[in-house]
Amino acid sequence: MSDLTQPELTPEKTEQIPVDVQPNTEAELAASRSAKTRQMLGMKGAASGETNIWKIRLQLMKPITWIPLIWGVVCGAASSGNYTWTLENVLIAAACMLMSGPLLAGYTQTINDFYDREIDAINEPYRPIPSGAISIPQVITQVWVLLLGGIGVAYLLDLWAGHDFPTITVLAIGGSFISYIYSAPPLKLKKNGWLGNYALGASYIALPWWAGHALFGDLNATIVILTLFYSLAGLGIAVVNDFKSVEGDKQLGLQSLPVMFGVTTAAWICVLMIDIFQIGIAGYLVYIHQNLSATILMLLVIPQITFQDMYFLRDPLKNDVKYQASAQPFLVLGMLVAGLALGHAGV
Repeated sequence: MSDLTQPELTPEKTEQIPVDVQPNTEAELAASRSAKTRQMLGMKGAASGETNIWKIRLQLMKPITWIPLIWGVVCGAASSGNYTWTLENVLIAAACMLMSGPLLAGYTQTINDFYDREIDAINEPYRPIPSGAISIPQVITQVWVLLLGGIGVAYLLDLWAGHDFPTITVLAIGGSFISYIYSAPPLKLKKNGWLGNYALGASYIALPWWAGHALFGDLNATIVILTLFYSLAGLGIAVVNDFKSVEGDKQLGLQSLPVMFGVTTAAWICVLMIDIFQIGIAGYLVYIHQNLSATILMLLVIPQITFQDMYFLRDPLKNDVKYQASAQPFLVLGMLVAGLALGHAGV
């Protein structure tokens, strides 16, 4: 999938710096290191010319995108109300994070790059596939290894949890299918800004949350509905990443929100989605008498609104990265606050 979060700490204009060019000044050295780091993490503005196949494979998996899925598992474990800090639980939670992040998110990003190779040739030509750094058969092999590895770990987690019904395995298969139809024709959900971004938001918030909750507790309809509601805020976050590829989307007929509504209107839709649905979750926490958690969640929304006004709404094309780096930590902290409150209330 596209990146839900890419907090690149980069200059206003990034340059593609071939890795085989030796920098001559301290500034060039710093720029080269920054470009190589972006390359390894799978960020925009990466270096070109990498030849190490394992680094190239890692770049395809975009490690920067694993973070919200790993965090979602933490929130799900918290909302279960049953997580305790034992060595066994820590190791099992880490295995669930491995499944959600490196394996299945890695699969998602690799298959997205495979089907996006034409648009990446326009927007990000330094990506491994359009640059020719990795062959198509190698990419397909990577897709299958990550997919089967993720489903295999999910099955082992179900065995550990003693599930009569393989909840986590079904979640892994279902999430992988959504990842496929998000990127692949004929459905290619990402062609539609609403469907694609909601699929992305739910995959980054709801799915890992469900996995973490099911691992340590009983996944129920209330948690499912609440996290799907929370995923509408994730839809807003996903839209932020559409601003960096407006030109390529227009050329290839992808109906992202910036293409459909224009940059200014799409920016407002984006921030309203992010704010309204977080506030809605805070309202539910008040309803279940978790007033302190609701207050903390509301306080965490305030700096997000501030950064929206300071950066994003003023120039979403220029400040998308700066906005995410500034505001995203408050959103993910709010998710944990909500998860802890739901666990405490026994929802």
